[in-house]
Amino acid sequence: MYVELRHLRTIRAIHQAGGLARAAEMLNMTQSALSHQVAGLEDQAGMELFVRRSKPMKLSSAGIRMLRAADRILPEIDAMEEEFRSLRSGKTGRLHIAIECHACFDWLFPVLELFRHAWPEIDVDIRAGLAFDALPALNREEVDLVISSNPVELPGITYNPLFDYHPTFLAAASNPLAQKAFIEAEDFRDQVLITYPVTRDKLDIFTELLTPAKVEPRAQRTAELTAVILMLVGSNRGVAVLPDWVLRDVRTSADYVTLPLGPQVVTKRLFAATRTEDVGKPFMAHFLRLGRSEPVKLQRDL
Repeated sequence: MYVELRHLRTIRAIHQAGGLARAAEMLNMTQSALSHQVAGLEDQAGMELFVRRSKPMKLSSAGIRMLRAADRILPEIDAMEEEFRSLRSGKTGRLHIAIECHACFDWLFPVLELFRHAWPEIDVDIRAGLAFDALPALNREEVDLVISSNPVELPGITYNPLFDYHPTFLAAASNPLAQKAFIEAEDFRDQVLITYPVTRDKLDIFTELLTPAKVEPRAQRTAELTAVILMLVGSNRGVAVLPDWVLRDVRTSADYVTLPLGPQVVTKRLFAATRTEDVGKPFMAHFLRLGRSEPVKLQRDL
């Protein structure tokens, strides 16, 4: 079945207009040409797309499925066209970002570099000082986007999914846990756990494993920088749990071992929270697309 964008627009117009005559006016074409187009599309589908005996015209079950595709695809096409118009016209705007994820800088900087070249007039900033009061700041319009893996339902806020990742256990190769196939909560009872200096509700190791199992590590130590965490773990000063994209450079090192949290591999999803009214802005849509595609390239290197 060969479906063109004009077919999707036709389905949507007839559904909205409730008849061929009004839909033809909306699409700036003759009713005869529209009727011919619908007949050709139904021939391809091998079934009727409309219940013609009803007034106004109603979609058949097959037509409803095509309308769903139109509702999903056409806004994306419209957004892309608007982006191109915006690029040509040099529209300006603001994209101030707050981050609830220390490790996100690894993939965020390449995304922002691509974004900066595409939207040179957009004011881009990272508001690190608001990182842990980020969602209220988003509501107050102090920032425009929050990177988070812990969505909290709030009115007027949309969580745009970016990509999935696996929180992964990291230890020195000499650590006794290096011989295991996967890591369980009990394994942390005699380990020093090295984490970023954030609250436990923002650390995957606690939210996904330790807190549900009511297990405490022997001790907890914090470090601001990923590089410092890697150094401490490599020196067997403790163990860590980090997103898989952070570990692409150490997986092949003889000094480290990486293991899944198990027995069922833990998968988390990263979101970009925005004000709902901003989701359709062309530059925001472009940033979200980059935020979905570029980090996957880092994960392919794992």
